[in-house]
Amino acid sequence: MPLSTIPYAIVVEDDPIIMMETVLILEDAGFRVYESFDGDEAIVHLATHWESTVLLFSDVDMPGTIDGFALARHVAEHWPLIEIVIASGHTLPADGDMPKKATFITKPFNQRMVHEHLNKILPDDKKPEPLKKAV
Repeated sequence: MPLSTIPYAIVVEDDPIIMMETVLILEDAGFRVYESFDGDEAIVHLATHWESTVLLFSDVDMPGTIDGFALARHVAEHWPLIEIVIASGHTLPADGDMPKKATFITKPFNQRMVHEHLNKILPDDKKPEPLKKAV
């Protein structure tokens, strides 16, 4: 597959170990991954690279001026074609925390859980080939 057709995912996570694990899971699924340690940095990146980004995978609690729920709402409003997954091991979403198109996954997660979740939520045209074969 040509590099230009491999979709991007952006991972927003402030814990370096969880970031590394999440990046590996998404790369194994066939994504190219951009790493961001807070929501503010993610928004700056998306303002320039939204066209090649198909997935936002974000933690809830992180430094910066916005949390993962606010980031998800911002992305849904400004870049509605980007699919959104929010993850947390501490905070569950309340009504209105997440946009309707966003989904939630609990931490800790593993590769199988993430791949199954992405296969359920991503339309076929946004799934990298390795993810389609992962099930």
